[in-house]
This record gives sequence, structure tokens and C-alpha cells, in this order.
Amino acid sequence: IVKWVVYGLIEAEEYGVTQANVDKLKADSTDPVVQRLLGKSEDTGKLLGLDRDWLVRAVKAVGNYGEIFERNVGEKTPLALKRGPNAQWSKGGLQYAPPIR
Repeated sequence: IVKWVVYGLIEAEEYGVTQANVDKLKADSTDPVVQRLLGKSEDTGKLLGLDRDWLVRAVKAVGNYGEIFERNVGEKTPLALKRGPNAQWSKGGLQYAPPIR
């Protein structure tokens, strides 16, 4: 379950799902990937023994992967780390999550 929550938070960042917009995207998004991620079109949680809102709750609690990184070790913290290899694969980093299906 932990591995898939991390994958979900990485994928949430990739698709622009944040703490601030997760409820709005769940209600209004027409993107099939976002609908699947947030449990609107598919119940991916069932495969993990969870309910369909598992990723919505995770993002609400801690944000997506990028939000977690920036808040805890990012450039505006005392550690001031750049994303580097912790960036999304599409932005030169190594972070990639397999699709949740």
C-alpha cells in the first residue's frame, strides 16, 4: 500500500493535482487519467483493499510529491535542495510512477 500511495502522489504531481485543487479536480476534471486517479471513473482503491477516495485523502493530507518535497527539503527550507533527480521524469528527473490501474 505504501508503494502505491507514493506512486499516486508522484502521479498526482504529474497531472497537476494539489492539496489546493484536489476537490475541484475530482468534481470537475474531464481528464480521464485525473478521473481515474481520484476515484471518479474507476475504483483503483479496490485493487489495494482501500476505498475509492484513498488518493484524494492522501493528497489532502500531505500534498502531491512535489509539494511534500518543497515543504520539507526544497529550496525555501534550511536544506535548500533543488529537485535534481527528484524531479519528474518529464522535467529531467528520475521520478516516474506506473499508471494506477
